[in-house]
Amino acid sequence: MSTDDLLAPHREAIDHIDQTILGLLNERAAHARAIGELKGSGVVYRPEREAQVLRRIQSLNQGLLSNEAVARLFREIMSECLAVERPLTITYLGPEGTFTQQAAMKHFGHAAHTQPCATIDEAFRLVEARQADYVVAPIENSTEGAVGRTLDLLVASPLKACGEVVLRIHHHLLRKVEHQDGITKVYAHAQALSQCHEWLNKNLPANVARIAVASNARAAQLAAEDENAVAIASQAAAERFNLCKLASNIEDEPNNTTRFLVLGHQTTTPSGLDKTSLIVSAPNKVGTVHELLQSLSKNGVSMTKLESRPSKAGLWEYVFFIDVEGHADDGPVHRALTDLQEEAAFLKIIGAYPKAVL
Repeated sequence: MSTDDLLAPHREAIDHIDQTILGLLNERAAHARAIGELKGSGVVYRPEREAQVLRRIQSLNQGLLSNEAVARLFREIMSECLAVERPLTITYLGPEGTFTQQAAMKHFGHAAHTQPCATIDEAFRLVEARQADYVVAPIENSTEGAVGRTLDLLVASPLKACGEVVLRIHHHLLRKVEHQDGITKVYAHAQALSQCHEWLNKNLPANVARIAVASNARAAQLAAEDENAVAIASQAAAERFNLCKLASNIEDEPNNTTRFLVLGHQTTTPSGLDKTSLIVSAPNKVGTVHELLQSLSKNGVSMTKLESRPSKAGLWEYVFFIDVEGHADDGPVHRALTDLQEEAAFLKIIGAYPKAVL
């Protein structure tokens, strides 16, 4: 029996399965459209519902595909079905090819329209003015810590956090040509230069200038225009600007990860596995920060992040960014927030949202 004869039944089975999948996908899309018609002009994207669907699918997965792969496939299915209701527009700090764009596509799928902005301020403003649906903004990196500009914007912005994305960051050394001869400069975002500092010390001559630019995608764009330059950027940027990859995964920390917030105008209901992010400031007297944290501990609420940031209100005054386990509507968290309201000089709930589905 020939190889083709052995392959034939498998190919026929795959063809039948593909036909069945196609029919079911269109059936799912029809239900999505019916839901959209019932909602009318209401919110079409429910992050808590999507998180529940993805978690359920992963819990049912017993096949050859990894849970991460299953989540990625179903995210795209949901993205296409959501676009049947109404395509979403997602703003981010551009240009195209940044890690933030990757985070936006990871969370919303490729059916969403991602709109690059010149600054993170502009990305926020477009959503605040309802000219776009959501903004995806970096909030912290596992190596470099908090992203200050995003934190500053969160203090005054009316937008609410309704989701989060966790993205593994892989940096690559990119160039217009396929060799390392004659390199005179390396472009990258300041954080990327820091995250690859030791690799650069070991692998590039000391006289190669390290030039910080607005984004890694911009670095790739500049490298595409100058044969003597290299860029530190993503795989997506390499493809976007047709660059050669001289070295892969050059980040010093192998678990380098960035966390992003998804912000819009809506609040979410509990999904069963949530976080709440808030901003507080303490009255200017001894022991007040301890009292604020006591409001969490006495209610049994676990704090996962505490970040201080200078306040714009006065010299040597600070605001504190706090993440806690649980949804703001959950009993213990709700009681803790009530206590915080009494103790804090200022309290703002950035949002309660589902934990990222990896």
